[in-house]
Amino acid sequence: MQYKYVKEQLDYSDFASGRVFYSLPVHPAFPIRLASEIFQRCLASRETIYENSTPCTLYDPCCGAAYHLSVLRYLHGGYIREVIGSDIDENAIASAKRNLGLLSIVGLDQRIREISKMHEQYGKDSHKDALKSAYTLREKLFSLSEEHPLTIKVFQANATDGEEILKNIKPKSVDIVFTDIPHGKSSHWGGFSLNESPSPLWSMLDSLFDILSPSSIIAIASDKQQKVIHDRYQRIEHFQIGKRRVVFLKPIS
Repeated sequence: MQYKYVKEQLDYSDFASGRVFYSLPVHPAFPIRLASEIFQRCLASRETIYENSTPCTLYDPCCGAAYHLSVLRYLHGGYIREVIGSDIDENAIASAKRNLGLLSIVGLDQRIREISKMHEQYGKDSHKDALKSAYTLREKLFSLSEEHPLTIKVFQANATDGEEILKNIKPKSVDIVFTDIPHGKSSHWGGFSLNESPSPLWSMLDSLFDILSPSSIIAIASDKQQKVIHDRYQRIEHFQIGKRRVVFLKPIS
């Protein structure tokens, strides 16, 4: 895969999982450069297909710790007006709330106090670096919050449960879905077997349909075994990078 938008490897150390942002044990963080590339492709497709470049509502139904949702706000906050995350796992939701809390000055200041206390207590270089990164993020967030206010929502739900999702998200309100669906040894579809018909991925796409706006784009990262296909969606782009396959869809009206 050739990067279209993030052509150079930038320094993302301030955003590293476990430094200022909270990590979720056993669940590797989504690569920042790839997340930025995917999100920018979603924006470009939305503008090309629908001629719509207004700030979007961004949703991940398998958000885990909401790490990439949080980082995207810092990197592309001018294009995001609302961030929504949900997950079936209550531990993941707890981590997601902590990370998305770092998208407010109040939440970030609380994290700065937390890191400062650890630095005073243990005097580690890692805490010193984390504190420096936290202040860098605060500077970014201060100007971002003034110009582009953000709404945040987090809730627990199975990604295949359309009724529960509709209880928490307004119909036709989500502009971009960006999700890294369960795959590998560390994450699994709750209550589903991959051999079932319909597949959990098909059921997730079913559950998302009613919340999608008239100018929506869906980006799904998965392993190579899971087929991203559904009769209510049209594939508009795909690529493969390492063990991941990323597929972009738009709903069929």
